Amino acid sequence: MKLSHCILIFSVFALASCQGILDKEPIATLDAGSFFQTEDDAEQALNAAYQPLLMSSNNNNYYWAFAEVASDEAITGGDGSRPGITEMEALTYTPRTEEFNTFWKLQYTGITQCNLVLDNIGKIDMSESSRNNISGQALYLRAYYYFLLTQVFGDVPLFTKVTPPDQLKVPKTPKAEVYAQIVADCEMAGTLLPSQQADAGRATKGAAYALAAKTYLYEKNWDKTLEYVAKVKSLSVYALMPDYVDNFRKHTQNNAESVWEIQHANLELGVGNFLNQWWASKKYEGYGFAEATEAFVLSFEADDPRRKFTVAMNNEDYFGVVYKNSFSSTKYGVRKYLQAKDSVTQKADGDINYTAIRFAEVLLWEAEALTELGRVAEAQAPLEQVRARARAQATNPATALPAITTTDQQAMREAVRHERRVELGFEMHRFFDLVRWGIAAQTLPGFQEGKHEVFPLPQTEIDLNTALVQNAGY
Repeated sequence: MKLSHCILIFSVFALASCQGILDKEPIATLDAGSFFQTEDDAEQALNAAYQPLLMSSNNNNYYWAFAEVASDEAITGGDGSRPGITEMEALTYTPRTEEFNTFWKLQYTGITQCNLVLDNIGKIDMSESSRNNISGQALYLRAYYYFLLTQVFGDVPLFTKVTPPDQLKVPKTPKAEVYAQIVADCEMAGTLLPSQQADAGRATKGAAYALAAKTYLYEKNWDKTLEYVAKVKSLSVYALMPDYVDNFRKHTQNNAESVWEIQHANLELGVGNFLNQWWASKKYEGYGFAEATEAFVLSFEADDPRRKFTVAMNNEDYFGVVYKNSFSSTKYGVRKYLQAKDSVTQKADGDINYTAIRFAEVLLWEAEALTELGRVAEAQAPLEQVRARARAQATNPATALPAITTTDQQAMREAVRHERRVELGFEMHRFFDLVRWGIAAQTLPGFQEGKHEVFPLPQTEIDLNTALVQNAGY
C-alpha cells in the first residue's frame, strides 16, 4: 500500500486539537495499551505519523509562507483573504497570527504520534527487521518535526515520550539541546533504516544522515556537516537527474535525486498538494498567494535554464496557457509544485510532491562547509556538479554558467549562496538561509535583529502553558 494512501486511513491516530496540545488528555494515553497488539497496528500508527507532513488543505500547513513570503523571493499576492500571509511579507505578524498556531499544533501532532509508536513498539511480538524499520522511521520523523519547529520558533519544548497532560506544561528547551536530540534520533535512525524502502516516501538511511548534516550546518559545525554529507554520498543511491525539471514532474518523482520527499496524491481526500491552488495565478484558477519578486528573477545568470523552470514570465507557457504580465502583480508567477489543471480532479489536491531534501542541496551543503573551513579549492567540485547540470540544459551550454574557479573565500561564499538561491528557489529554504547567514537585516526591509530571526510562539500555547516565555520582541 502506498504511503500517501495509508495515511488517509490511519490519520485518526494523530492527536489534533482545536485548542492546542495542552488542554485535553491525549488519545494515545487512553488507548495505546489496548491498540498496540500486532505489527499491523504499529504500521497503522506509524502511517498516521506521516500525515502532518502534507502541504494539504486538511493540514493548512503554512510553512511555505514562513520560508518564502517572509523572504525576498515572494510577495503575498492574492486577494487579502489571508491576513496572516500578508503579515509575513510585512514582518508585522504577532503571537495571535493564526498560521503560527496551526503550524505549532501540526508539528506536535506529528511528534506525539512518533512518541506513541516508539513508546509501544517494544510490546509487540514482531520481526526484528520490521521493528527496526518502524522505529527508525518514527525517530526520523520526530527529528524532522523538531527541526522545522526550531527553524520557525527557535527554542521549543522537547518531548521524547508520550507525556501525561499534567506534565506538559514545561518551559522551552534550548535550541542546542533540541539539535542534540535531532542528531541523536537521526544517528539511531541511520542504524535502523535501509538505504531504500519498498514504498515511496518512507524515511531512509540517507534521509536520516542528510537531516543530521543539515542540523550540523545550522549549528555551523562544518566538520560534522562534511562527515554526514560523506555518509549520504557513500550510500551510492543518489545522483543529480540530467533534467532538472524531473524533480517537479508527476511521473518522474521519487527519483535518484530525491533524498527526502513528502508524498501527495490527487484523491479528492485532502492529501493533495494545496500549493497547486495557493500559488497558481488567479488567472489560472488559483489564489496567487505567492508571487515571485523581480529581485529573485534578476538573480539568475544569463541563460540559466532554471529561471524558466522556476518562474513563468510574459508570453511563456504556463501549463498549457500563455502567461501574461497581468497574471501577477509582480509580472512573474511560480511554476514549482504547480501542474496543468486538467491533470487533477481538484485544484487544491495536486499530486506534485514536496522534495524537502534533494541531492543537489546535499552537494551545496558540502560546498558551503568546505568554503567556511577555508578549503575553497575543494568547494569548487560539488558546486560545479550543480552548475554543470544546469549548464547542460542552457540554450548555449558553451557560454552559460561558467565554472566557478575562485580560491577567494568570500567570493566562493557568495557563489555558493547564489547557487542555493537559484537552484532551490521556491523550495522553502530562503528565509531560513538569510537568517542563518546573518544577512537577513541587510536583505529584508523591516527585519529587526534580535527579533525576526524567529517567529512568535502562538499566544494560545502561552495561555495554556504558563511556563512558556515568549520569544524576544513579541
